[in-house]
Amino acid sequence: MNNNKWVIETKGLSKQYKGHQVVSDLNLQIAKGEIYGFLGPNGAGKTTTIRMLLGLIKPTTGNIEIFGKSLEKERMSILRKIGSLVEYPSNYAHLNAIDNLEAIRHIIDVPKSRIDEVLAIVGLTKDAKRAVRGYSLGMKQRLGIASALLGNPELLILDEPTNGLDPAGILEIRELIKEMPKKHGITVVVSSHLLSEVEQMASMIGIIQQGKLVYQDTIRNMQRQSQAVMKLRVSDPIAARQVLVQQEMPITLVNDSNVLELGSTDEDIVAGAVRSLILAGHEVYRVEEERQSLEQLFLDIVEEGKGNAS
Repeated sequence: MNNNKWVIETKGLSKQYKGHQVVSDLNLQIAKGEIYGFLGPNGAGKTTTIRMLLGLIKPTTGNIEIFGKSLEKERMSILRKIGSLVEYPSNYAHLNAIDNLEAIRHIIDVPKSRIDEVLAIVGLTKDAKRAVRGYSLGMKQRLGIASALLGNPELLILDEPTNGLDPAGILEIRELIKEMPKKHGITVVVSSHLLSEVEQMASMIGIIQQGKLVYQDTIRNMQRQSQAVMKLRVSDPIAARQVLVQQEMPITLVNDSNVLELGSTDEDIVAGAVRSLILAGHEVYRVEEERQSLEQLFLDIVEEGKGNAS
């Protein structure tokens, strides 16, 4: 496969500290224009991986290619096209947003007009002249993202960007991230320990557990994987179950309720079960599909990864 298909590709990426394997044999593939959710519990190796992708620490073994080029060989030219926000944004509290961005602009040497552009992107234009010490946490985070966008990057890497934010702040950052590929053509890697957060913005996810990549696929495929059952609310659950057991249907009685769980969502099987119950004189009050939550699937994948890692 052509390397240029991937904005980021790692092969066998590993990092060891004092004999402890923090990241192990990681093979990431992140395509252009994607929002890639990099998921895992705290301490799973996400931040270490991100630091390696940004050239802040060297891998023990393995290769990193970004924009189809070796990070080891072409580090500076690659990093010029990457914006990042790792951990908490560092701002000068006594300065306003414009002055904070001006300090960075001097270092990376971009036109002065870029400051107004990035403030507009993150929605801070009207607060641009206020001292940052008066900003909410969400506003400070948006200013951090503005700093990351200042150099007009093709790739944006954000480490836990919604950490510590209130629901309104989380929503603001999420909406901002979702705009990046659509409006600005920027590929985004966003790390988080919360699937519920990432599933609302990412198109692709990779799950890391104890330094190993235990899952990498589209959100859509993950949603398909979440198991579904049909729940039937009936008048006499014990007798109704017996009717379906005799027909060798995958049926269980939900504890202390008048609900039967049919282990299939196949339309013919569901219709057959309902028909059999009605013919046997049972009332069927409700038929509904219930899926295992993505959160539960995520926890199952992480748990499985824990077992494989040990």
